[in-house]
Amino acid sequence: MSGLFEGKKGLITGVFNKQSLAWAIADRVMAEGGECGFTHMPDKPDDARKKNEGRVRKLIDDQPNAKFLVPMDVTNDEHIEAVVASCKENFGKLDFLLHSIAFAPPEDLKKDTVDTSREGFKLAMAISVHSLMAITSATKDLLNPGASILTLTYYGGEKAVPGYNVMGVCKAALDATVKYLAFDLGPRDVRVNALSAGPMQTISGRGAGVDEMLGLYEAMAPLGRNVTHEEVGKSGVYLLSDMSSGVTAEILHLDAGYNAMGSPGRMLDKIKAAKG
Repeated sequence: MSGLFEGKKGLITGVFNKQSLAWAIADRVMAEGGECGFTHMPDKPDDARKKNEGRVRKLIDDQPNAKFLVPMDVTNDEHIEAVVASCKENFGKLDFLLHSIAFAPPEDLKKDTVDTSREGFKLAMAISVHSLMAITSATKDLLNPGASILTLTYYGGEKAVPGYNVMGVCKAALDATVKYLAFDLGPRDVRVNALSAGPMQTISGRGAGVDEMLGLYEAMAPLGRNVTHEEVGKSGVYLLSDMSSGVTAEILHLDAGYNAMGSPGRMLDKIKAAKG
């Protein structure tokens, strides 16, 4: 796939550190010749070390195809407008957009879904779902014909996953958003898809109790293992590139086949028994 993204330019959102799925994809895109602009979570005004910016800058400083890094709070339209301005200044037009942004207040995420607070629900939906709409709307006139938009979702939006709670509701809404945006942007020859990866060792994954889930997926999945960051990168490259030119409104499951299996009840019993 050498040079698959030569001459192509795009925006990468949601990189937090080296374990971020967005970074696995962006790193692969740049290795294939793509030029990328990055966003980072805004730092607090009193954070002299600029930890959020610093984490991402550390990753991209030695990457010649990383062209800019700007802060973005997706609940702030001025921030989104500033990101669009950076895209115009550095790239003119865009060929791909990666959306990897999700958040729910920890106090709500730990509750049963039925007890989610009104404010927590509104914030989780605004950041995890409306952000895709807002960024897409703001950049749609920059997207070249044939451009690809990709977001990251999870199986908890399709089936109830214990502990995923309100974030599962957000992912269900995100999955629907992918389909409606694909319909809206299809006449522009712009594709919109989602990548649904299995549990991974990321910041959000650890917050959701990924260790137990990794054991379950390994026991249940047809391939008998979990997926890797490298595989996320390859699948992301496929969906963002011309290799998937006829694919839109799709959710690609990258979970070693786990999503095709039935009830995990007996497997959970086996895992618990093995642990003593």
